[in-house]
Amino acid sequence: MASSIATPAPTKSDTGALRRLYFLRFGFATVWAALVFASAHSLSPLSATLLVIYPLFDVACAVIDIRSARATHGPVRGLYANITFSTLTAAGLVAAAASGIPAVLRVWGAWAITAGVVQLIVGALRRRRGMPGQWPMILSGAISTLAGASFIAQAGKADASLGALAGYAFLGGVFFLVSALRLGRADRTDRIAA
Repeated sequence: MASSIATPAPTKSDTGALRRLYFLRFGFATVWAALVFASAHSLSPLSATLLVIYPLFDVACAVIDIRSARATHGPVRGLYANITFSTLTAAGLVAAAASGIPAVLRVWGAWAITAGVVQLIVGALRRRRGMPGQWPMILSGAISTLAGASFIAQAGKADASLGALAGYAFLGGVFFLVSALRLGRADRTDRIAA
């Protein structure tokens, strides 16, 4: 979830590209969560690498989204903000991994809160414009904000682990899946009505 969906409402021509991107994000989140969950109680070189890969994957998805959105909508500020936050998070996670799980949870928590607030705002704006499939993204933004606060709180506990991050990422992937399915349904309805 720690990635904001800050794109404009897609036209019929780019709905398919956005759906494919959402399906890709679901698949990535599922695999990533399983790998992190398997090593949740320690911070090994593998788990540290996985932690840094997640926000970098988010950056790559935002770049893909910008390229498709630019063709029909022009530059998208929310996606550029997402790239900035995710890049800073990746750098922060590199530093935090050397300090242990509590530091990682604090960095991830700050990212989740920031991304969640952006996602809430963008989802609400899109919803007002009548774009389908935004309720899952609005709910995802709210959950991301709350989860980020809980990660920061968990960092102060003696039994802090990365397990919550795995669950959080998987749930975020599920929201991408639901949004992709809703976009597909809306696209089919538009084609039938045309």
